[in-house]
Amino acid sequence: MSSPQVITPAEKLAEAKKQLGFPRIVAICGSTRFMAEMAEADLRETKAGRIVVKPGCDLKSPHELWSDPVEAQALKVRLDELHRSKILLADEVLVVGDYVGDSTRAEIAYARSLGRPVRFTHPEVDPDA
Repeated sequence: MSSPQVITPAEKLAEAKKQLGFPRIVAICGSTRFMAEMAEADLRETKAGRIVVKPGCDLKSPHELWSDPVEAQALKVRLDELHRSKILLADEVLVVGDYVGDSTRAEIAYARSLGRPVRFTHPEVDPDA
């Protein structure tokens, strides 16, 4: 007698997206210094019929929501966790910009560990190329 097959939450999510007929979901990653390029990539991916998730806050630009350095550091931790959730939700990742720092490198590694395809606007910055 075989035991019932266990379906992981990620498999349930993939099946639900398939049953709902969702378009592909693209998570845009990269340094927030490329926010303008991310916005352009968002336009192009949306025009191509894909759902786009990307960073929503640029902590390098002054804003009252992260003007306190202690609160800003706590917010960065929460935003990093939120972005990992966006990568988990996505079907693929698009890395924007001609520079990959430690945070983006970690996001690429996480996406690949999940089996997500990773595209680059500048393929020469692929840490695994």
